[in-house]
Amino acid sequence: MARALHLAERGLYTASPNPRVGCVLVRDGNMVGEGWHERAGEPHAEIHALRMAGEAARGTTAYVTLEPCSHHGRTPPCADALIEAGVARVVVAIQDPNPQVAGQGIARLRASGIEVECGLMEAAARELNVGFFARMTRGMPWVRSKIAASLDGRTALANGSSQWITGTAARQDVQRWRARSCAVLTGAGTVLADDPQLNVRGVATSRQPLRVVMDSYLRLPLNARILHVLPPSLGEGGKTLIYTASPDAEKISALEKNGARVVVLADTNGRVDLAAALRDLAARGCNEVLVEAGSELNGALLQAGLVDELVLYLAPQLLGDGARGMAGLGELTALDQRIELAWQDVRNVGKDLRIVARICRVG
Repeated sequence: MARALHLAERGLYTASPNPRVGCVLVRDGNMVGEGWHERAGEPHAEIHALRMAGEAARGTTAYVTLEPCSHHGRTPPCADALIEAGVARVVVAIQDPNPQVAGQGIARLRASGIEVECGLMEAAARELNVGFFARMTRGMPWVRSKIAASLDGRTALANGSSQWITGTAARQDVQRWRARSCAVLTGAGTVLADDPQLNVRGVATSRQPLRVVMDSYLRLPLNARILHVLPPSLGEGGKTLIYTASPDAEKISALEKNGARVVVLADTNGRVDLAAALRDLAARGCNEVLVEAGSELNGALLQAGLVDELVLYLAPQLLGDGARGMAGLGELTALDQRIELAWQDVRNVGKDLRIVARICRVG
């Protein structure tokens, strides 16, 4: 199963919106076939493994990181393929949360006489597809907020200067988080201040994430680099989606003529409804969303309980009280209003410290 999980990781940047899945076929302690799912619409991991094994697949044990599918999507059911190949036993890491499967693949295998076990290395399998599980079980993507800051939690000087607080290695590491994400999300303020492209650079991938801007008042300039169409050499995708609360039809038309898609989703305060926007991203097939924004949007998402995970890059420097903070959370008057975190991973990346922390409780 560890080998199957390692194979599944090869689809880290490309399998979305499908889950990352690996499969290994074993006979008498020897591997006779293996495979992984690379991208939607192409054969699943089990099919690649069966093709590699050929006739040797009969009587084998299949180790699969996710329950074999039982429905016709873009490809036929993998459960049927395993049955037809004569596989004798299937070991599944975790049940598929997709309502179209959700135990039906396992049931079909067992009904055909195949021995099925489930739960081997379940935690690792869930972690590999944390975004897919979030989308399937709660209708929301897994939201990570990336923040680069000084050791005293400052992201920019008071005048807005922030390039570069962290080093080259940390900035390259961010590209890998972008590459695994279905969408990279920012705010209009960040676009106005930094004019980012928010595309993946320096990482071998055939897919670019959707670029998303929260722009309540349609302040985005028509010459913003995030509106530029990415060259095919950078991979498929990379389109731009703008969420707004503004009904300005003229500006919307101008942005859409520049290649963006504009969606109006207003809350009762006349700003973008953040929760509705994230639900819309999930409906579009987004499993993981990476937030690269300023303190205002970070604060709003955190206060609304919409962030699942923080990826913090802390540089060995101090910027002082006048510099800008990580997230605009306002003043807390009691400790029970705090946002509690759980450390997931702490390591050095170049000269900087990278902390991955999960949100445990908001207020």
